Amino acid sequence: MTAPHSPQFPAEPLVIAGKAYASRLLTGTGKFTDLEQTRLATEAAGAQIVTVAIRRSNIGQNPGEPNLLDVLPPDRYTILPNTAGCYTADDAVRTCRLARELLDGHTLVKLEVLGDQKTLYPDVVQTLAAAELLVKDGFDVMVYTSDDPILAKRLEEIGCVAVMPLAAPIGSGLGVQNKYNLLEIVENARVPIIVDAGVGTASDAAIAMELGCDGVLMNTAIAGAKDPVLMAHAMKLAVDAGRAAFKAGRIPRKRFASASSPVDGLIG
Repeated sequence: MTAPHSPQFPAEPLVIAGKAYASRLLTGTGKFTDLEQTRLATEAAGAQIVTVAIRRSNIGQNPGEPNLLDVLPPDRYTILPNTAGCYTADDAVRTCRLARELLDGHTLVKLEVLGDQKTLYPDVVQTLAAAELLVKDGFDVMVYTSDDPILAKRLEEIGCVAVMPLAAPIGSGLGVQNKYNLLEIVENARVPIIVDAGVGTASDAAIAMELGCDGVLMNTAIAGAKDPVLMAHAMKLAVDAGRAAFKAGRIPRKRFASASSPVDGLIG
């Protein structure tokens, strides 16, 4: 069998804000037992973009404490600062500006503005407001949002470089709950669509990719697994397989059987 990324089937890059990435699996850096496990899982996932919660991770703002950038250096990974823990547009914008300072003018950010602490569901009104402010301020915004096709298109029109609808609530592990909304978002998008939140296992990631999503971002599904490094490897394989299946084109679903071997012309 020919490998998906062989010369016959070269990997199609994921392009975000003008930069090409071989990996379509983006990973988080929270919830691991220590920085060494973070490093090992990130390497096993083959991730090139890693998201960092500025309010929870030290990337230089706390001198003397372990620095995430020591194990995930910016010359090897694209650091994607995120606004996890922000509940207003103002807080999110302030956090992105802090990240830009800490990372020497870095403009690629992941915007998320949450609506409440129980569900961690996005506040779409505040998200829209923050996205508009950040785009005007020169940021390249990858935005976490609900799976509303109208909202996704609006965020694209504002100028976000990637739209990141949830598959299910953050950390729930429920997998893709609304395939039809994701399909609608994908089919009408001109920017990358990356499923963010709700993935629980490898099959969830594969389903998202088979629907035509351009990538998957996950943290809890890997960090919360019994063996995070092995799960990271599984997720890498699932994302690659799902993408290959999407490009190959699945057979139509039918109510009745269809013989694998032709029956016409049998001696009989």
